[in-house]
Amino acid sequence: MPILLRLADLGARHPGVTKALGDAYAEAAAVCLSRHHHESPVNVAAEYRKEGAECVLPWDAPTAAVARAHANEIDATEQGAYAVSFAAVEALAGLVAVRRAETLTGADYYVAPLGAADIDDMETCLRMEISGVNAGGESTVRARLRQKLLQTEKGRSNLPALAAVIGFREKLIAIAHMGED
Repeated sequence: MPILLRLADLGARHPGVTKALGDAYAEAAAVCLSRHHHESPVNVAAEYRKEGAECVLPWDAPTAAVARAHANEIDATEQGAYAVSFAAVEALAGLVAVRRAETLTGADYYVAPLGAADIDDMETCLRMEISGVNAGGESTVRARLRQKLLQTEKGRSNLPALAAVIGFREKLIAIAHMGED
């Protein structure tokens, strides 16, 4: 049975994401998926720590206004990747976004275990670098994942890290921890 990835209500489940931001990220993901003529729900292949998983990803079809609001392909791909990666790490690893990362940490967000007692205790957090790939196949997604893992290694932080890359055309999510081959 496929694992459900939920884009709706990210702000209610991820303490570091407001409702407005989570909704905007989900809109961007819908635009990116629709750009490649995928229809909701779509089956997505995911890999977390070298373990494959079949996932199903539903989303609301973007209205014309939503498509116009996310017309910048680069921004929409980045923001859409945030939504899909948050849904994926929540479902696959039991992690939630708890705050935005500072510049030069080699990451975009901090994540912590779902239900962590103190989400402000950075010792329980991991850094998470996120990237989206609009076009390109599996090799493009995997190459970007290697690049993003190197970025986390060079970041100014001693916290462990993971990276997630979302291939919107390929319907592929690749997630790995820093130091994994």
